[in-house]
Amino acid sequence: MSFSATHILSSAKSTSSKSWLTRQSHDPYVKKRTVNSAVSFRARSAFKLLELDDHWKFFKPDVRAVVDLGAAPGGWSQVAAMKLGWISENDPEDEPDDPYANFPLVEERSPDASSEATECRLGRGTIIAMDLLPMVPIPGVKTLKMDFLSPQADTTISTLLKNNENPEGQADLVLSDMAANMTGNKTADIESGLDVANAAVTFARKHLRTAESVGRRKAGVLVIKYFQHPLTNQFRLEELKPYFHEVYNSKPKASRGDSSEGYWVCLGFRGAIP
Repeated sequence: MSFSATHILSSAKSTSSKSWLTRQSHDPYVKKRTVNSAVSFRARSAFKLLELDDHWKFFKPDVRAVVDLGAAPGGWSQVAAMKLGWISENDPEDEPDDPYANFPLVEERSPDASSEATECRLGRGTIIAMDLLPMVPIPGVKTLKMDFLSPQADTTISTLLKNNENPEGQADLVLSDMAANMTGNKTADIESGLDVANAAVTFARKHLRTAESVGRRKAGVLVIKYFQHPLTNQFRLEELKPYFHEVYNSKPKASRGDSSEGYWVCLGFRGAIP
């Protein structure tokens, strides 16, 4: 199965492309991420992750290893880099009305740069961004251009995560904002979305650290996108609830109102069921 991280706008002046441009021009989150033409969040989806973390606070101080699946163009990886201190946050004197107004905007780099940006602050832990598409480097983020379901992916990720603080090479947090390539068949597209979600869950079960090993009930976190489907609740009950202490459904304000997308925030990984 191929995965889609971004959608490329056709140069043709079709009705759909004009509608897309109109929607983009009025989208407050698109405007937020492009405040400065030289620096920006790479995707409006960054605000979705910021909202989710504002509510559930899963970027705890003991989080040392993050894996972002289907990461391109890198919006969620940018947020992870900020939360782990690889990118500095602004320090305003007064609290702004907009809670996201003072998040730093990251300078875009050439796609020809190395897989990990070298000019960055010394943050904590390891962040791995995986995608089949190339990704412009982000400070503190190791990018892997590979299929996370491939046989070599497990070994590669464990090796990159291993260090003195993480000898087991396990992740504290697995993120997935992936969506299947759209075909135009709504039923088939939503079912493909569940397949993508299932792939991310399978990955997380292999690589997440358990809550018990950390000593914190909500440790070991999976944040994953889904699209509404008659089987959505069954998937949640059968594939998520048995493996996590707490599973929540959320639709961030940054998600468009006409979108059927939502996010599962899964807290406290129990470990694989015998």
